[in-house]
Amino acid sequence: MTSSQFKTVGLIGKYADKGVSDTLLTLHGFLCKEQLRVITDQETASMLANTNIETGTRKEIGELCDLAIVVGGDGTLLNAARSLADYDVPLAGVNLGHLGFLTDISPNDMCESIAEILKGNFQTEERYLLECRVDRSGEYVHVGDALNEVVVYKWNVARMIELETYIDEKFVHRLRADGLIVATPTGSTAYALSAGGPIIHPALDAMVMVPICPHSMNNRPLVIGSDSVTEVVICASTQNHARVTCDGQLNFELLAGDRVEITRKPQPIRLLHLPHHNHFELLRAKLHWAETPTRP
Repeated sequence: MTSSQFKTVGLIGKYADKGVSDTLLTLHGFLCKEQLRVITDQETASMLANTNIETGTRKEIGELCDLAIVVGGDGTLLNAARSLADYDVPLAGVNLGHLGFLTDISPNDMCESIAEILKGNFQTEERYLLECRVDRSGEYVHVGDALNEVVVYKWNVARMIELETYIDEKFVHRLRADGLIVATPTGSTAYALSAGGPIIHPALDAMVMVPICPHSMNNRPLVIGSDSVTEVVICASTQNHARVTCDGQLNFELLAGDRVEITRKPQPIRLLHLPHHNHFELLRAKLHWAETPTRP
């Protein structure tokens, strides 16, 4: 017996990865047996041998579906979250990737887990996204969203870039580094963590600014409120050698004088987890905390 709140389900698979086909077809068949309408993402459907399935754009999935199930890794879910954030469609993730911080349903018991969610046995967790705008001489030339992080970084040169940072229009510092990461709590366990940033619990209304290989070791990660407006200005010495990326998937070339504005997106996304989901257990498993060494 499925929950009355879920009548139409969207399926989104890892882009251009035929290795997810069997899992998607199994899941599609299960959902159809549950007498649900299933709409498969058009790009995902192009990888499937079965042509007798209903397909739709991300916009149609957002407008028509009560639930979207993402099959792949965390990168696949990041992509789906950005495209569906404005539609308030809850997301559940089946992990066929490596880490699985966001896609936490095991493929081994996928149908049983999805059945529990369809019955209404799940936890709901809200995660916020960042909005990134590039202001060039008073005109926005690029706009993008990020669930993990916005990164201003050097490219095509073996030297540092120079940036000025502002929080709520107050000058913070002039930074010489390989770049700067502005991350959500969700992104605090991604690129920001590898650059030396702190792990932030996803329930906190905070974001973190993490320099990438700063010239001065006095430039440390900085945790600020999620309602803050962060601005990163590209200095003249960084002519044509900087880019900005959202979640490592959307990229835009920056020019000297560009101002990258980063704010919290008003609409959060909702992630659905099984009832036994535990964030700290997930951290222990994924980061290998308190494991017994293989050597004495």
